[in-house]
Amino acid sequence: MARVAVIGGGISGLGTALLLGRRGHAVTLFEQDTRQAAKDPDGDFFDWHRPRVPQAVQPHSLLAPVRTVLLDEAPDVYADLLARGAREYHDFDWFDAHPPYRPGDEDLVTLRTRRIVLEAALTSAVRREPGVEVRRGLRVDALAFDSAPTPASAPTPTPAPDPDPDPAPTPAPGRDGVPRVIGVRVGTKTHRADLVVDTSGRRSPVPRWLTAAGCRPPVVESHRTGIAYLCRWYRLRPDGPRDPGRVKTGSTAAFALGGVFPSDNDTFAVSMVLATGDPSRGALTDPAVFEAAARRFPACAAWLDLDPEPCSDVLAMAGLDNRWTSLADDAGPVVTGLINAGDSIVHTNPTFGHGVALGLLAARQVALHADEIAADPAGYHAWTVQALRPWFDTQVTSDRTSGLRLADSAPLSDRRAAALAACAFDDPVVMRARAQARHLVCPPKDAYGTDEIERHLTAWLADRPDFEPRYDGPTREQWDALLPA
Repeated sequence: MARVAVIGGGISGLGTALLLGRRGHAVTLFEQDTRQAAKDPDGDFFDWHRPRVPQAVQPHSLLAPVRTVLLDEAPDVYADLLARGAREYHDFDWFDAHPPYRPGDEDLVTLRTRRIVLEAALTSAVRREPGVEVRRGLRVDALAFDSAPTPASAPTPTPAPDPDPDPAPTPAPGRDGVPRVIGVRVGTKTHRADLVVDTSGRRSPVPRWLTAAGCRPPVVESHRTGIAYLCRWYRLRPDGPRDPGRVKTGSTAAFALGGVFPSDNDTFAVSMVLATGDPSRGALTDPAVFEAAARRFPACAAWLDLDPEPCSDVLAMAGLDNRWTSLADDAGPVVTGLINAGDSIVHTNPTFGHGVALGLLAARQVALHADEIAADPAGYHAWTVQALRPWFDTQVTSDRTSGLRLADSAPLSDRRAAALAACAFDDPVVMRARAQARHLVCPPKDAYGTDEIERHLTAWLADRPDFEPRYDGPTREQWDALLPA
């Protein structure tokens, strides 16, 4: 069994530590924040200032892999998650009755909850896990490398005092000339490990440490999204209306998206997405302007008509990249004894909600193969390219299209794509394909590119010969009229 050091105590770090511990590995998790998610989701969610985790207060919908990984590996965590208020929503729940069952339908389930509820359930489980030690309030400062031994015939020099010791000594070449990480450094202390897992997030310092130590640089691919998010949280009143009726949770305008994220414990978020350069972006941070604009989207208006209680200011997030960071290049791993997972390897714009799902899929892969990964990470890197990279590429392509459309207020022109999106809410067969793509079962081109889907779409369009793509949100003139002069 391996000794594993995990850098970072977010969802990916907690999940990785938990699943490793349950397979008998000795795990030490290092998290620089002293605070942890506990039994007060509202206090932790609304009052915990987390500048390194801006997505923590943004809305989440946890996709099917989150549920399946937890049910397979940690069913107690899943039960705790539901007990804390998370709710299951099957994509077929849109219809009065589910269609005839097909294998895999049971997994097309979204967990409606705030991120903090999952963090709390994982934190509680990690505390109970005897093989996992959590060291909070400790920041990993550097990696420890296997250093070159001093030749036996040479006298060992007495080093002069160094007021500023190098935190990353030059690594010695290991097998095949690749340096090996043997642990992490916290202050002046070295914590040895057979495997180090970097789950410190999209701003991970690990690539910089590797380059500074003389390793071949990690392969980093980054694409700026040009998309900004604004959301506001609400809670349904105990004695007020609770059912918005059958309404889609998303609406579109040429220059913006509006949506609702039903969540745990009677909370929900209203969210709007627009180009970072949109001139209305600053004005939307005013709650009154935000709500007036949100009401122009049918999805948002239906929920706001329930007279909910506002729970937050308008929360903004921007400056996002789609970033892929691989610790292997064409020649193989740039280092051994070290891998990355979660946002440290693949960080995507949260429009599709991939982050938590991809993080837990990686956590399971690490736990299943920790000993062989510690010996040689090449297989893990190959798995990430096969299992994670396609979803990164899908997001990059989608964001490029969406970013241009939002910035230019372009009209919808793809009739087939618009018809597929609309048809899914009338036809369970097309809804299944939509759900399979959304829940990372298969890429959109495979989910939608079947003869069956083509037949159903053709029939749907035949019943609607006048169908044309259109937006259901506001026009630019209606939008601008809401803004202060």
